[in-house]
Amino acid sequence: MTSFLSHTTVDCRDAYALSQWWKQVLDYVDVPDDPNEPGDEECMILGRDGRHRLLFIEVPEAKVGKNRIHLDLRPVAGTQDEEWARLLALGAEELADRRGLYGPGSGWVVLADPEGNEFCILRSEAELGEATA
Repeated sequence: MTSFLSHTTVDCRDAYALSQWWKQVLDYVDVPDDPNEPGDEECMILGRDGRHRLLFIEVPEAKVGKNRIHLDLRPVAGTQDEEWARLLALGAEELADRRGLYGPGSGWVVLADPEGNEFCILRSEAELGEATA
């Protein structure tokens, strides 16, 4: 017997605002017939293909310390640098730049969403292909 991943849950202070921010980042949508509204304490968003869901749940305590689990994002189109710039423009905060850590074209950038949850931007699949060519 095994399990499957139903969804990823993010504790937060403002479920609606954070779900809206991540919808822009990931091009996710509200669950059909269950739209998220300002003031909702739980907001679910899902990938357009329906394969992954993120649930934002309001909690009373603020985030303290580093996440023990985080999302690694890979650009669908464009480059890591272009995605990094786009997410900074949306309000992400850069926490650490690990690009080039293991040689030219390697590494990632650690960012934080508006509530301080860490996530990483990896190189695109096209960039990975160029590195192995």
